[in-house]
Amino acid sequence: MPSETSGSPHVVVIGAGVVGACCATYLQQQGARVTLIDRQRPGDEDAASFGNAGSLSPSSVVPTPAPGMLAKVPGWLLKEDGPLTIRWSYLPRLLPWLIRFIRAGGDAEHQRRAAEALAALHAPTFDFHSRLARDAGVAELVSPVEYLHVYGSEESYAGAEREWTIRRRHGADFEVLGRGELHEAEPDLAPHYVKGVRIEGQGRTLNPGRLVRAYVDRVVANGGELLLAEATGFEASASRVGAVRTDGGTVEGDAFVLSAGAFSRRLTDRLGLGLPLDTERGYHVTCPDPGVTVSHTVMEADNKFVANPMAMGVRFAGMVEMAGVDAPPNPRRAEAIERLAKRMYPKLRLEGATRWMGRRPSMPDGLPVIGSSPRHENLWLAFGHGHTGMVAGPMTGRIVAGMITGAMPNIDVTPYRADRFRAG
Repeated sequence: MPSETSGSPHVVVIGAGVVGACCATYLQQQGARVTLIDRQRPGDEDAASFGNAGSLSPSSVVPTPAPGMLAKVPGWLLKEDGPLTIRWSYLPRLLPWLIRFIRAGGDAEHQRRAAEALAALHAPTFDFHSRLARDAGVAELVSPVEYLHVYGSEESYAGAEREWTIRRRHGADFEVLGRGELHEAEPDLAPHYVKGVRIEGQGRTLNPGRLVRAYVDRVVANGGELLLAEATGFEASASRVGAVRTDGGTVEGDAFVLSAGAFSRRLTDRLGLGLPLDTERGYHVTCPDPGVTVSHTVMEADNKFVANPMAMGVRFAGMVEMAGVDAPPNPRRAEAIERLAKRMYPKLRLEGATRWMGRRPSMPDGLPVIGSSPRHENLWLAFGHGHTGMVAGPMTGRIVAGMITGAMPNIDVTPYRADRFRAG
């Protein structure tokens, strides 16, 4: 898709989070001219890329809607510190998404296919991020780590057997630890944890906001443009997009990538695409002087949150709140993380801890949308990664860049197609 003036396509990427930054990076490597548009500076505190848990986990292949999960949801909703809450005023709008989610969770064959699709996106994450970070001059922000899932009872561990079968099927190398081995591996962990599973070959970023900022800085240093503006719509015909409208003016291009995370739906709705994107709001608490040693990336399996040592301290991240994009943060969700973190690490110091809320863009079947628009031949979509945008960002960027420039990686993109929802 060459530009008439330069011989290379001018690609406008809407959204400069980790997915947009990776799309821009690989497009530039394939010879495209790139303009990134975002309403805020990459890696700023309000961005999802700033506040995620920092996991770069190839073993994150279990889709969120899973058989057996529905039975747990009522208990989660009734539990003050549970991993899921719904703002009931939002339920009428959430209901169509929720029905699709329930259907996907009741379909064991869907889980099998979705796990394969997630594995294809996530398997190379550590290698790709390591190269991207090195090229951006921040190699120290990506490091290998072992993951540790911890369980408070034998019953909860047994209930996760299906998940571990899926991970093993897709190449995860792990060992099961009894109580003694678990507490030898994580001495500051609370004594009530009885079982652990340690996964090798994983990775993390020590500062996700700074990492994404470095990726964008490199795109700009290599001739790309970063426009700080809010995309508000498109100038489009029935089959093509001609320009993006922003609050700072109109940006023309040869091709367009929509990777605006949880805010993507506002733009897809204006194009009449009708995609069922919604928002899982997540919270974190970062302790700058934790007073405990966290030696692994630790998943508290019963309450679904992660403890990860970072450059800023130990970050405890998790919780799912269904409340849409615009609702203000709920301080009780951050307070719940603090209580659970203290229960997990009894000697944890919370003095100076910071709280944060971000918006995860989530599709009801647990898979992102990656690929061409069903209606516009020069618009590509890259959003809906849920909890794993940081993990899947590099492969998503490679796919999108390959589709636009004709250098596609060897991966089946059918599971990520936007038109998979037409029959639903």
